[in-house]
Amino acid sequence: MTRVWDVPVHDSTRLRDVRVAAKEVCGRAGFDEDRGAAAELVTTELATNLLKHAGGGQILLETVDAELGSGASAPQPALQIVAIDHGLGIPDLSAALGDGFSTTASLGAGLGTCGRLADDFEVHSSPGRGTVALARIHASRRSGPKSRRSPGPVWAGGVNVPLVAGHSGDAWACVRSGERVTLLLADGLGHGPQAAEASDAAVRQLRRSAHLAPPELLAVLHGALRSTRGAAVAVAQLDLAAERLEFSGIGNIGARFRTGDNWQHLLSHPGIVGAHRPARIPHLRLPWSSDCLLVLHSDGLPSRWSLRPDVPSAVLDPGVTAALIVRDASSSARPVRDDTAVTVLSPTPSNREP
Repeated sequence: MTRVWDVPVHDSTRLRDVRVAAKEVCGRAGFDEDRGAAAELVTTELATNLLKHAGGGQILLETVDAELGSGASAPQPALQIVAIDHGLGIPDLSAALGDGFSTTASLGAGLGTCGRLADDFEVHSSPGRGTVALARIHASRRSGPKSRRSPGPVWAGGVNVPLVAGHSGDAWACVRSGERVTLLLADGLGHGPQAAEASDAAVRQLRRSAHLAPPELLAVLHGALRSTRGAAVAVAQLDLAAERLEFSGIGNIGARFRTGDNWQHLLSHPGIVGAHRPARIPHLRLPWSSDCLLVLHSDGLPSRWSLRPDVPSAVLDPGVTAALIVRDASSSARPVRDDTAVTVLSPTPSNREP
């Protein structure tokens, strides 16, 4: 089931909590000893940064596919660590990411070391609004120099914030089959383990049926989820050869599609996959180009969320973009009232290093 560790970090006693959480995630995912130690170090360093420089924040830990959208039949796991704060921001981010820069009274690792240990690492900081740091650490690493992911034409990422500690009723995945890249977000009915069972069943079926167009995939998902509570599900599929995005959804999943500076809402049909499927499933077709961006989110995210114009989403890791959306839509005065998942699909920037 989808397990997400959401650890608030507001005092030093929480540093032990994030280490324990990282160790548990790595144990469940079968990390080797070296990668497990790296995960604990990176998690603790990011949590220490929250205390020393932002007055606190939150750490989100979950297992994701190491190579999102690769089409692998048995994807390898990675630990995704996201640190979110509403602090003053990092005045000189390039210096903070460089060698020899260490946080005050921290482990002495610094963000530069975190970047070397992680397979993917990115930080975005805005003066007066806070910082988001994202690291992904694969369960094992090949011998020799660190290898970066070879970028494909598009990439995906996301974050998941559970309403209560442990299971999230939301789940998302991105799978490639031939020239089709399919992004799915499922919101299991209710909360807790039974909701997670429904959304996880949708992800498992996606891995078997990613070759199907969105309406056909939703029809298959309806049968696969009959033994569960059911879920709201949205499916977006990019045909790379045709440069076309197709979308279908059932239930209360939000979807926004951006071309250039223009946003468009993509509407789903009322219903519950696995319980109440409409006779006709809507099927939208939209042109896809290098300036497009797709955001899917569960109803835990406020409907009036916005992506700030100063966020360079064209070059950011989609997981960072998703975390920024969550950060800017929430605060201590607006606590999460439901499981909240946000996932983003965007073209891979041409200057991204392999």
